[in-house]
Amino acid sequence: MFPFWMNLCCHSGSMAQKSHRQHQLEFLKWMRDSLETRLAAVNAAIATMERQMNEENPTHPPS
Repeated sequence: MFPFWMNLCCHSGSMAQKSHRQHQLEFLKWMRDSLETRLAAVNAAIATMERQMNEENPTHPPS
């Protein structure tokens, strides 16, 4: 699925494996941070739309 998760047969030793796992971890953290940022933006857009809709159509019209 991810291009850097290749077979470790071309690497030798535990240091190469540790380095490979470190790169995997950094990539996954980057993906998580990116997703959290996009989710925050979507949540803000939803909240703005809901607020605008409530302002246009108040549930209790002024008396």
